[in-house]
Amino acid sequence: MQAFTSVSRLAEGLRQGAYSSVELTRFFLERGRRFGDLNCYISLMEETALAQAEAADKRIGKNDATPITGIPLAHKDIFCTKGTITSCGSRMLENFVAPYDATLVERLNAAGTVTLGKTNMDEFAMGSSNENSYFGPVHNPWHAERVPGGSSGGSAAAVAAGLTPIATGTDTGGSIRQPAAFCGISGLKPTYGRVSRYGMVAFASSLDQGGVFGTSVEDLALLLAFVAGYDPRDSTSSEHVDPWLNAVAKHGVDAFNSSGSSASEGLRIGLPREYFAQLNTGRELLENASRVLEAQGCTLREISLPHTDAAIPAYYIIAGAEASTNLSRYDGVRFGYRCEDPRSLEDLYQRSRSEGFGAEVKRRILTGTYALSVGYFDAYYLKAQKLRRLIRTDFLEAFNTVDLILAPTAPDVAFGLGEMTQDPVAMYQQDLFTIPASLAGLPAMSIPCGLHEGLPIGLQLIGPHFGERTLLETGMLYQRETDWHCQHPGGF
Repeated sequence: MQAFTSVSRLAEGLRQGAYSSVELTRFFLERGRRFGDLNCYISLMEETALAQAEAADKRIGKNDATPITGIPLAHKDIFCTKGTITSCGSRMLENFVAPYDATLVERLNAAGTVTLGKTNMDEFAMGSSNENSYFGPVHNPWHAERVPGGSSGGSAAAVAAGLTPIATGTDTGGSIRQPAAFCGISGLKPTYGRVSRYGMVAFASSLDQGGVFGTSVEDLALLLAFVAGYDPRDSTSSEHVDPWLNAVAKHGVDAFNSSGSSASEGLRIGLPREYFAQLNTGRELLENASRVLEAQGCTLREISLPHTDAAIPAYYIIAGAEASTNLSRYDGVRFGYRCEDPRSLEDLYQRSRSEGFGAEVKRRILTGTYALSVGYFDAYYLKAQKLRRLIRTDFLEAFNTVDLILAPTAPDVAFGLGEMTQDPVAMYQQDLFTIPASLAGLPAMSIPCGLHEGLPIGLQLIGPHFGERTLLETGMLYQRETDWHCQHPGGF
């Protein structure tokens, strides 16, 4: 049994009886314990996992399995899991036991997957390094003194180290794509509204989107097929239906991979000059990647996304404002952390929030509250929303002339632990290439395209709204022609 095996191959082994889901689950649980120093998991759910694995084996035996029945996975600790602590990486929720499952969790449970545990994350998904967790930082499997990226760093590092075949994450401004790039794996942020947000603890409601991690694009496609779809419990959930997703859920990735490389014929790929102008590391690797796609029939052309530089300031105003509103519910009264021996109701509110939230969360709440306050709303929040519209328009105009956009995922390789913790602005700049697609609500994916001095570099593909199929087919085409997704950190 190997740690770095695709979901489809693991599923084939289960069907053929090479091993059982219980054996597979025990294998990955043991790896989670053995490599606990990475701090990928906040909690391992051994009892639940083994019970789910036993049920999966029965389904497989009755020939009642889906393409992912019996496959172990890990959930970012922002998704509610019934009867299990959902902490969001915060002291505020360290003892909160969710009374229900998030829709994403519910759908994967129904498909027969096995939940290994809940992964570490930046507190309330606010961060680009996974150093903001109340439970300590996650370490990058490629270099233990480097960050794995954030906020879904625990999920990304767990997949990269072979502690789980696949994992879930969330992406508000890059929290799937940037960790995927830093950890040398594949990660997809779907179109806003493609995956239900019900049961996903809110950070910035107009930006948050659930997504998936895997070692390959094929794994992403398979997992997306089961978590996507309309949910009446989420008012922002889209009713858009893609028959190919239903086919993948029924028959596996071969259902939409049969077209092969012909899917790339005539595909127009845009290269945004504003992104490449600010890239620090990996230009040659990205150029090599674009040439691989060009050799398969794609057409490359330079494009302009002129409002790219406005994305970071607009995002941190909008996201902070929404965080200020969403996190007001944590008051020490209804649930979550409560200070000891409050002297008054006001003291209860102040101390519970001051003690329960970490520094970065408090920074963003204060920024957002300021932007929404009387006298500053028009100058900051309203202006940020206008910039968001301009950024969205840039993309829509670009997609009149191209089918996909190819760009770097991050300006550099994974930086050192503690290197940017005292400079929040420098930390925010790490999201320079991921935030624009989030503001526009577009699907975007990061896949590995090489190594720079032993550290992974990520290639970002951005598609039009509900263009996941083209994204995934192009990513699979690239991975058929290269083997960067097959490279894994040593020692695991």
